[in-house]
Amino acid sequence: MEPNIAVESRKDLTAKTYRKRRERKLFWTGMLYLSPALFFLVVFLFYPMFKTLYFSFFQTAGAGIVQGFVGFDHYTRLFQSELFLGSLKSTFLFVLYTVPTGIVIALALAVIASEKLRGIGFFRIVFSSSLGISVAAGATIWLFFFHPTLGVLNNILGLLGIGSIKWLTSSSWALVSVAITTIWMNIGFNFIILLGGIQNISEELYESAKMDGAGYWRQLFSITLPLLSPTLFFVSVVTLINSFQTFGQIDILTGGGPSNSTNLIVYSIYREAFYNGRFGYASAQAIVLFLIILVFTIVQFKVGEKRVHYQ
Repeated sequence: MEPNIAVESRKDLTAKTYRKRRERKLFWTGMLYLSPALFFLVVFLFYPMFKTLYFSFFQTAGAGIVQGFVGFDHYTRLFQSELFLGSLKSTFLFVLYTVPTGIVIALALAVIASEKLRGIGFFRIVFSSSLGISVAAGATIWLFFFHPTLGVLNNILGLLGIGSIKWLTSSSWALVSVAITTIWMNIGFNFIILLGGIQNISEELYESAKMDGAGYWRQLFSITLPLLSPTLFFVSVVTLINSFQTFGQIDILTGGGPSNSTNLIVYSIYREAFYNGRFGYASAQAIVLFLIILVFTIVQFKVGEKRVHYQ
């Protein structure tokens, strides 16, 4: 019996060795295929992130040359700065204005566009058209809309007997104006994603609901919205992150003003780094913004994903 046991042990050892070699070969083959993507991630994502974290602990010269270690001094100054706290407040208000409103409008348009009506294709193109317009072009269009005397919006208000609004020059309205522009810019992307999600819901479910006597609104709230929840979850995560990172329309419409009312954190980072040459201080702001987005995203996954229904 002993020689047979020894032979079986050698076979098991050979099989394990072969399996390990095969797994190792598969691992390195996979890494070889992933290496181009990993290279770009390291160069354009991870290296800038670590460099930003590094800068946030140092005093830098105008060209980004490190002058001396300051520890958490930049972070301490940030939360003692009224300007930064104002930027923080404006950023949260901006996210509050743009994310829920943008998703609700895009969802309503997607529900309308999913109806099988004659000529609905034209409206689908119109609803998604903002996706094909660049931030610069879109902001310029709204710059004309918001013009105090020639703008369309004030002319409409004038026809209704309402006084004109200083859309971009009033500290009370500037953030709202930038939010309106941002909602309009994001509608195209959100609309297409949500329309795709609605069209992916099986028609058999609606036919069964009709046979059971369910009306339009019952189908909408019992079938469409629950089965669209994975898509809605994706759209909410992406829209929230994009909202925190808004920059182009602020630069074109208000330049952070008036009275810093639209000086969102991203724009504040830009001004500190490239206007004032304080790369260390700007890097600390970037790290704070990164942590805020990270916390919001984690909360969304912890809380929101529990309400998502997968088919």
